Amino acid sequence: MKTVTVESPTPIVEKQTKTKESAFKRMWKNRTLLLMCLPAIIFFAVFAYLPMPGLYLAFVNYDYSLGIFKSAFVGLDNFRFLVMTGDLWKLTFNTVAYNLAFIVLGNFLQIGVAIMLNELTNKWFKKVSQTIMFLPHFISAVLVGLLAYNILSYDYGLLNSFLKMVGVDPVQTYSNPHIWPYIIVITFLWQSTGYGSIVYFAAIMGLDKSIIEAAEIDGANAFQRIRYIIIPWLKPTFIILLLFSLGGVLKGNFGLFYNLVGANNTMLYPTTDIIETYVFRTLMTNFNFSLGSAVSLYQSFFGLVIVLVANWIIKKVSPENSLF
Repeated sequence: MKTVTVESPTPIVEKQTKTKESAFKRMWKNRTLLLMCLPAIIFFAVFAYLPMPGLYLAFVNYDYSLGIFKSAFVGLDNFRFLVMTGDLWKLTFNTVAYNLAFIVLGNFLQIGVAIMLNELTNKWFKKVSQTIMFLPHFISAVLVGLLAYNILSYDYGLLNSFLKMVGVDPVQTYSNPHIWPYIIVITFLWQSTGYGSIVYFAAIMGLDKSIIEAAEIDGANAFQRIRYIIIPWLKPTFIILLLFSLGGVLKGNFGLFYNLVGANNTMLYPTTDIIETYVFRTLMTNFNFSLGSAVSLYQSFFGLVIVLVANWIIKKVSPENSLF
């Protein structure tokens, strides 16, 4: 008769215990870094995770007297209404188109500015240039909207005053929806390029200078150094920032759009209405909290899907640069 020996599970338990202990030890060893991350963890816990039960609002016909969880459940009726009216597709197209323009043009401009700053040899001029380009980032969106109105106003704007002075008919900017995509994109790039270039400039500063010096000794000119050394070095940074940006491709810059265009200029809706401005009108003008929540849930869900798909593609093409 064959004897069957049953091994003791003790080694497995000991292995799991050691793994847990090592995890706690690693946390304790990196307690300073965890403490530095604590404000960000608290921020996302309070503003991103605690409000999640409120997503149920998108599936009910909200009644103020009953509250969220006692209001009548309507399922997907709020989403169905958005699809049938055609608003959802227009809002999605405008939001995605603007964000793609911001991401593509913004990153290329930021990389170009960072490379040009790196090539400057005059340290004083480099610092002054960085400061001047960095300042627009700190200008309030309200002030940006005020400046834009003072320039583009039909009656008293700087642009039309100049056109009248040279004998040209004034431009009705705030009733022409076709020119606003250019105005919005240019304004965004003006505000964000200086700030975004700092990230790429810091990445360039991390490049080993001996590599650049070796290339110069071998006869590489400035364009060759940029093409074959600096740009490949910036590739991981670009991919990470691209993935982060794609996560918000359905999230518009509400402050910029609201202060430049306003939320009630119906003539500009075809080209300037995005998801955020629609949600704002729905909540503050129509007081339809269920419809606004439905749009926000749609926005967040597809933002997550886009990040996962983009990360999957990058993992197939360049595994070392993927987020997970």
